[in-house]
Amino acid sequence: MMLLKNLLAGARLALFLPVRAEDFRATPVQFALLALFNFVVWIVAAGMRTGFAGEFQSAAIAVYLANVALVLATALLVAQAYRTPERLLLTAVALSASDALFDVTALALVLGGVGDQHPTLFYVLYVTWAWIASLRAAIVCGGWTRPGVYLAGVIVTLMTATALYVIPETEVWQLPEEEEGEVEALVDESVFHAQGRLIERDLAALARGTASAAQLYFVGFAPDASQDVFLNEVRFVRRLFDERFGTTGRSITLASSNTALEELPIASVTNLERALARVGAVMNAEDDVLFLYLTAHGDRAHRLSAVQPPLRLASLTPTALGRMLQDAGVKWRVIVVSACYAGGFIEPLRDENSVVITAASAERTSFGCESGREFTYFGEAYFREALARTRSFTAAFELAKQTVAQKEAEEKLEPSLPQMWVGAAIASKLKSLEQPTGKP
Repeated sequence: MMLLKNLLAGARLALFLPVRAEDFRATPVQFALLALFNFVVWIVAAGMRTGFAGEFQSAAIAVYLANVALVLATALLVAQAYRTPERLLLTAVALSASDALFDVTALALVLGGVGDQHPTLFYVLYVTWAWIASLRAAIVCGGWTRPGVYLAGVIVTLMTATALYVIPETEVWQLPEEEEGEVEALVDESVFHAQGRLIERDLAALARGTASAAQLYFVGFAPDASQDVFLNEVRFVRRLFDERFGTTGRSITLASSNTALEELPIASVTNLERALARVGAVMNAEDDVLFLYLTAHGDRAHRLSAVQPPLRLASLTPTALGRMLQDAGVKWRVIVVSACYAGGFIEPLRDENSVVITAASAERTSFGCESGREFTYFGEAYFREALARTRSFTAAFELAKQTVAQKEAEEKLEPSLPQMWVGAAIASKLKSLEQPTGKP
């Protein structure tokens, strides 16, 4: 009964309803029961998010106990700030009483798909809510007297930061390894050994440039096999360039996949480096232009996801890509990156001889990276729609930017803000490539 009273008081606290310090039952036994109850709710909520698949990770116990110790330390400091050491246990109970409500609410929102389109905003709002509730717990127990209330704000902020950035995160339930046959296709010996032949075949097929006119080379790179949209998109883009921009014999596609392992070389960083080195060796460095297309998931550290079970592949970073291009001697290049946070590729790759186009800014996500789709939002707008109307890579970006903005506005999504850098020297170089070549 006393545990229920603490939970009800915690709910009123988190929901900003009237609550008094006297509504909490602060005894050592009640704090222990509250901690145990919150632990069980935390474990069950984490299990429900994964369907209780996999195995429970014992490291979660240590992480939870670290959080309990953090709450006690925070309560001690808050009580000292108010000069009411006798309220240490009361403050600890108040700080813990809302935890179960937060876990249940987070579970309901996740299962309901709330925040899928704006995960960062959802996370910030959730953490802010928890911080306000913790601050309110300190004030309910200590009052509005100064300077105690100011010190309590600082202490609660430090507690939140410690919980987020110091105490290590852990997956409560470790998901089992993927067991589907297609995902494990590389364990088949013939498929595995075919990969070496595929990359050698495709590199050897790249034709040498000529001195008569500037020519375009195409390299497509789709390193994430977790969703087929990347494979679908890079296949379309290569066909587009072969047919519309005359790159047949001067194009190569690297793609990690579950269905094309006997058709295309894996999109590993090593294979990309080999492909760029080969392109640099066969192209006329002073005249020819490389169009490099990258499509994958991206993260806040501006790395492209690399997924090809059961292999462990390195992620591609903009710095590594810049080094590869420099080592390959590729002078003129148009680089398009379709990924979340892709704007982080611009600064490391920008120079007078480059165009760098990204599907999003360095701080924003892009959209359309779901299985079953043929294109990402930006890929569809740029390659299928804009380049059907113009042969100019830069003009196509302006058209695609407008299309993406309109689609995001219609779906009430946070704008991805596609970006473009155009070097002064390459701007005139591209004009010669905008003339019709090959099939219309």
